[in-house]
Amino acid sequence: MGVPVPRGYAWCSSFSSLLRTNLFFQDGEFRNAFWFTVLFAIATVIVLNIFGLALALLVTRSLKSSNLLRTVFFMPNLIGGLILGFIWQFIFVNVFSEIGTRLEIESMQGWLSTTSTGFWGLVILTAWQMSGYIMIIYIAYLQSIPGELIEAAKIDGAGSVQRFKNILFPLLAPAFTVSMFLTLSTGFKIYDQNLSLTNGGPFDSTQMLAMDIVRTAFVDNDMAYAQGKAVIFFIIVTAIAMAQVYYNKRREVEM
Repeated sequence: MGVPVPRGYAWCSSFSSLLRTNLFFQDGEFRNAFWFTVLFAIATVIVLNIFGLALALLVTRSLKSSNLLRTVFFMPNLIGGLILGFIWQFIFVNVFSEIGTRLEIESMQGWLSTTSTGFWGLVILTAWQMSGYIMIIYIAYLQSIPGELIEAAKIDGAGSVQRFKNILFPLLAPAFTVSMFLTLSTGFKIYDQNLSLTNGGPFDSTQMLAMDIVRTAFVDNDMAYAQGKAVIFFIIVTAIAMAQVYYNKRREVEM
């Protein structure tokens, strides 16, 4: 009979070997996936918060169709990432190509065949899916702002830009902290949209960290190395998320 392996030994062994051999810096594919994921996370944080806040400001106005608009904007979040990926793949490959051919715009043809357009295709897909969810967070905080403050600012002659800058934006700081945490973590962890939209192509140039880890484990059949990558991935995401929350909490106090 063999000696039983203590629980956690494989995890410690794979992680220590990964750090000891410095594979993180030697693996060009993992390094490229890391930087692509970082750029994607930054872009999605900016785009999602801008669109989410804009939609929240729109539907909190006194519009007859505000409830309908909330439903329409939130509905994409209820659709699975794989399905959305295939839907937008059809749009980018067929619809964009047809429009580009008719208008003679070469950049719209083969949208997913280059790294830069594939990158923005993933950003567009994620923004379309999650903007409604981020909108709900901003709506909750916008509705908690006392109406007397807005009315007093209007009486004092403050315009819409001044009211947003001096009243709404400071009071929405907690919502921004929550939304930034969610969008940042989502940007790093995205997998199913990446799989169905580009599948990492062309030539793995749009491959994100989650996909690289899955391929290492189940395509290359190197579970120990994939586990080490996953641990590093977890540490990176946790450190960035906690640093962001700490920084934004300090800004909330200062504002």
